[in-house]
Amino acid sequence: MFRSIAQKTSRIAMTSNGCLMRNVFAFFAAVAGIIALGSTSSSPIVAQTPPASPQFEVASIKPNKSGPGPQRIGFQPGGRFVATNIPVRDLISIAYGQPQPLPNFQIIGGPGWVTSDRFDITAKAEGDPQPGPTGPPTQMFLMLRSLLAERFKLVAHEEMRDQPIYALKVDRADGKLGPQFHAAEVDCAALRGTNRGGPPPGPPPPGKAPVCGMMLGPGRLMSGGTPIEVLANALSRLVSRVVLDRTGLTGNYEATLEFTPDQSQLPPGGLANLPPGVPAPPVDGPSLFTALKEQLGLKLDSDHAPVRVLVIDSIEQPTPD
Repeated sequence: MFRSIAQKTSRIAMTSNGCLMRNVFAFFAAVAGIIALGSTSSSPIVAQTPPASPQFEVASIKPNKSGPGPQRIGFQPGGRFVATNIPVRDLISIAYGQPQPLPNFQIIGGPGWVTSDRFDITAKAEGDPQPGPTGPPTQMFLMLRSLLAERFKLVAHEEMRDQPIYALKVDRADGKLGPQFHAAEVDCAALRGTNRGGPPPGPPPPGKAPVCGMMLGPGRLMSGGTPIEVLANALSRLVSRVVLDRTGLTGNYEATLEFTPDQSQLPPGGLANLPPGVPAPPVDGPSLFTALKEQLGLKLDSDHAPVRVLVIDSIEQPTPD
């Protein structure tokens, strides 16, 4: 399993039945997400839980004092949401990213404990919400927002702030893509429907990309059956800057990208602290920007654009069960 870049979580991948899961070095995110540019309104988006807002039928929240270690988070079949040893900032990231987690550099403010304190959460929705075309059921994200508002008293608002960004473009004038980037042959929407109701699949074998999803680790990115927006989202975590898709590409793609990461893209303590089973990144390979051109036929151009950010106005320790 891989460690995440830019927000201390590592691997981005989607399970074929639409579940979102994560452990200490893995982040499973739904296929086909994009860092959305939202409304310019700065009014609170979660002040109180409106009566019509979807809510979990039951929910349990308990502090986890085990410290850094294995983590797991996911939307599961049967309307279940389970999180183990998860900081609140990661809950906010998932609740307001939909379906791709909102990168940490787009979440502003909040006390230090939203990153340091960890919690175990078990919640159940009424019935069995069905996944959408791009992953977990939309109402499950809204239920998680309601849980944050009710139990953590989260009040936040969205703003649009002009920030430096990267524009993802096709590098060659003739539109030819790189040797390690090509159209996918798997229909992931159909595969999710086929697997619906079964147990969440585990991660793919070491060195293999998921059939429908993306894995992001130190110096490596592998994807299968994912749209270009998901690649842009993953790249934004590597460069700590919003990456907007301006390729004009449609459909789903398979990609393998290998590069030598800079220090900011390595786990704390460097290569010596890679978890067991995680291969070391290339040490004499190209930079990320060069690898994008040579291997995928894409490039990142600097630009400025209004970027959606989520500002935490206030938050409290959760109410006890």
